[in-house]
Parts: sequence; structure tokens; C-alpha cells
Amino acid sequence: MSELDKIRENINSIDEQMAQLFQERMEMSRQVAAFKKDRGLSIRDAERERELIDRDRRFIKDPAVDGYYVQFLRSILDLSCAYQSRLLNGMKVAYSGVEGAYGYIAARRMFPEAQLIAYPDFAAAHRAVEQGEADSAVLPLENSYAGEVGAVMDLLFSGELYINQVLDLEIDHSLLGVEGAAPDTVRTVVSHPQALRQCDDYIKRHGYATETYSNTALAAAHVRDVNDPALAAIASEEAAEVFGLRVLERGINTARTNTTRFAALSRTRSQPETTKKREDENFVLVFTVQNDAGSLAQTLNIIGAHGYNMRTLRSRPMKGLSWKYYFYVEAEGCVNNTNGREMLQELSATCAKLRLVGSYFANTI
Repeated sequence: MSELDKIRENINSIDEQMAQLFQERMEMSRQVAAFKKDRGLSIRDAERERELIDRDRRFIKDPAVDGYYVQFLRSILDLSCAYQSRLLNGMKVAYSGVEGAYGYIAARRMFPEAQLIAYPDFAAAHRAVEQGEADSAVLPLENSYAGEVGAVMDLLFSGELYINQVLDLEIDHSLLGVEGAAPDTVRTVVSHPQALRQCDDYIKRHGYATETYSNTALAAAHVRDVNDPALAAIASEEAAEVFGLRVLERGINTARTNTTRFAALSRTRSQPETTKKREDENFVLVFTVQNDAGSLAQTLNIIGAHGYNMRTLRSRPMKGLSWKYYFYVEAEGCVNNTNGREMLQELSATCAKLRLVGSYFANTI
């Protein structure tokens, strides 16, 4: 046997071992896919992938092959995600509206491999997941200009689903009309109430009358059906493509930075874990406090005393109970550790109702 044949024989032996390890790794990917489907998580997590590459490349002692090994790892991650995507093709994701609505766009960004199912409103999409018709629901939490979406917060308080990921979707409203329409032929604009508020300066400047619709994409469909140059919709460019409308003017938002935060909700709560602290980890609580003086202040002090920074604190009226409120808190940090468990235990003593709605890494897509 020549020297080259001996080298090739060694390569064959290594390749055989790598093939077995590759199968074992892909089996782990299959289990990860099942975990993500159950919890409504996206396939890719850019921060986790960077963490994995930074950790694994330390095993390479030869600087000459370090760069090649990083490429190898990235290829493995791409293959793993492709395999998970194929396994999740049967995943069903609920959203409110129709194709072309911002809820549809957010759901497609979060779950490009899933079957998206439209529901007429937030409650119907939420109920579909509770009843097992869908694996996850993508619903809006708040808009940077118009504020929180109260109906969704009420579902988080009264329902049984969990937030497991959040996506910040930049909202870019356009004026959509039929063939022959132009901004100066339009007399009335139709859209979702929040979209109308988000474009109020543009609407006032042009003197348009307004009509509300249940969502932006359905407003676009209505404009198509009426086929009147005097009627236009405020919606996304995607809606123009779906319903065969012309984009009469782009970027008509009053605020240039207009973002809506969408959450993916599922029946099982995810508990993010990493080998090191991540700055983008967050959690959500909803609670009511005892009817005693200082109860709310005591509750907030407990959260602060455990080192958590509250990003959001909101109160919402409780339906059917006059002048009674529940509270919604978003805070930064890991709640799935000893410190978090101790905080929740202390809070349970001061809160009449307490629910950990979910924990997630922000903007992992």
C-alpha cells in the first residue's frame, strides 16, 4: 500500500465516524424541531448561532484551519435549519386578518416554513391555539406610535397561552388605489383605526374623509371591490400586490419610525437557557394586587429588588368589574433561574392573581 493509499484509508475511517456523528446531530435537530413547534419558536436564532460558533472554534488548535472550521460550522447550522424547516412544514400558525395584512407579514417572517391560517380577529386566532387547531398565534402587542393593543393584552391576562418570541416589524404604510386613481382623485381613505391614526397628518393634509375597517388588508380588498378612484386604502405594499392595487404614495406614516411588536403565542412556555447571559432576554408578567394601600408599590419594589429592569408597566381595566385593573409588566433579564423563582414566590404573596406570560429573546429573526 502506498503512502497516499494509507492517507486515504485514514480519511475514509474519519469520514465514516463523521457520517455517524452527522446522523446523531441531525437526530438532535429533529428533537429541536419538535421542541420549537410545541413552543412556537422560529427556526433561526442568530445570537445562539454566534454563541455556538464562538464556543466550538476554541477546540481548533491550528490557526491555519480555524477559518475553514467556522465555514464548516455555518454549513452544519444551515443544514440543521433546513432539516428543521422541512420537519415543520406541517406547523399551523394563526394570525388575524387576511393575506397581505401586517399580521400575515409578521407570521411569515417568524415562521416561513409554516402553514398560515387567517382568522377574523385576535380572539379567534388565540382560541384556535387554545383548542389545538393551530400550533401558534402571531398577534400584535403594541405600536410605537399608537400604543398598546389592549384586546391582545386582555387575552394574555385571561387566556392560557404563552409568549415565546417577539418580533419588531417596521410598519410602512402606503396609499393604495385602483387603476386611474391618484392622490388628488381620492376623497375617502379606509383602513384599520390604528393605521388611520398612524397616518393622521397625511390624511388631514389632504382633507380625506376616513372609514374604519377590521384590518388593513381587508380595507385593500374593499377598495378593489368598489373600484372607485375616489376611494383608497392605507395598507402595505404587499397588500397592493395581493389585491391588484396601485401604490399611489409610499411612506405616508406620520412617524418615520413606526414599528409594531408582534408576539408568537403557544400552549407551552419556553424557558430560554444559554451558556452565558444574554442582554436580549425578557419576560412578561400580568397580575392583580390585593386591595390594600401600597400593594402595587410593594409589588414593583419586589421586581426591582431582584435586579430586574421594567421596560413596560401598563394598567388595563378588568372586564365586568368597574374600577378594577390588572397590570402588565415587561422586564429585562432571565426569570428561569433561582433569582427569578424567588421573585415569583414573593410576588405570589402580594398579588391576588399572578401569571408569568412568557420569556423570550428579543428579535432573534
